[in-house]
Amino acid sequence: MKMIPVLICSLIALSVANNDLDTLYPELEHSRTIYVTDKGPRLSVAAEQTKVVSRRGGNATLPCKIQRDQSLAPNRKMRIKWTKLTSDYLKEVDVFVAMDYHKRSYGSFHGRVHLQGSSPMDASLVITEITLEDYGEYKCEVIDGLEDGTVVVTLDLEGIVFPYFPRLGRYNLNFHDAERACRDQDATVASFDQLYEAWQGKLDWCNAGWLSDGSVQYPINIPREPCGGKDMPPGIRSYGLRDKEKNHYDVFCFTSYFKGRFYYLIQPFKLTYDEAVRACQKDGAQIAKVGQMYAAWKLLGYDRCDAGWLADGSVRYPITQPRQRCSPTEAAVRFSGFPDKKHKLYGVYCFKGHN
Repeated sequence: MKMIPVLICSLIALSVANNDLDTLYPELEHSRTIYVTDKGPRLSVAAEQTKVVSRRGGNATLPCKIQRDQSLAPNRKMRIKWTKLTSDYLKEVDVFVAMDYHKRSYGSFHGRVHLQGSSPMDASLVITEITLEDYGEYKCEVIDGLEDGTVVVTLDLEGIVFPYFPRLGRYNLNFHDAERACRDQDATVASFDQLYEAWQGKLDWCNAGWLSDGSVQYPINIPREPCGGKDMPPGIRSYGLRDKEKNHYDVFCFTSYFKGRFYYLIQPFKLTYDEAVRACQKDGAQIAKVGQMYAAWKLLGYDRCDAGWLADGSVRYPITQPRQRCSPTEAAVRFSGFPDKKHKLYGVYCFKGHN
């Protein structure tokens, strides 16, 4: 109970003090907000371009320049860290860390990444021997004592998106099966940005497929009733995020340039699937994958009007110049299905890799 009189006295004293201030300085009556000025961050990072385009097998430099207040004392322990953001943005994957003379690369990036280091303020990252998995967003973070700054740069790849389903038929892949299916065809699961770019390039496909963020979507350029409605505008139709274990769809794969030779193997007779596999091996090659055919067709202009076996047991052929009996209306990779491997006879497409 002794605290109450003390509290009352304190409030009275504060009220008297305020009244005295009001009497002595009436101009302060409506100006009691106090502003504290800040000179702003004394360290920041920036990128002259936030998107870099390369290709599989090539190199790329992701820009990151440090802007540091000259009043800051030199700090040999300034830390530069590069991480890769996952497609669902739930975590970051370590790529490269540098502090003074100590440098370290991680995981699949080991031995393929280093700082450009054109000056002490250059934290740009050089990636060599780019893989399909390198596609995505990277964060450059610089920590200098209590000061820090970050910037995000996107590594894009030249390539092609293609829809895929296995011999089992349509809508048989959960997300993890879809990842394996693309990998088996020399590709990765496409991102939304890659599918959007393919849609802008007139990709039109009425079957829903997985994307790398776990969503299920499909691109429509010619609206029609079974594909979201004929009165709907063209666009990317979306089912949203789906259960990666329980839900089953097709998949959209992405592939890029390859190091090697894709070719149709000239043979005196048509072949069963097993004969086709052995024929490529005898020629010092392997039976080609679906992704390799799409890359050769789209990126190298490969054109051949002969249906041939591919590694997944499908039969396809690539046409860049539409013509009668091949692909009369459009340039496309033509699909002849998954024939009986033991009894149906076709040519074969082979791939000979270059190390």
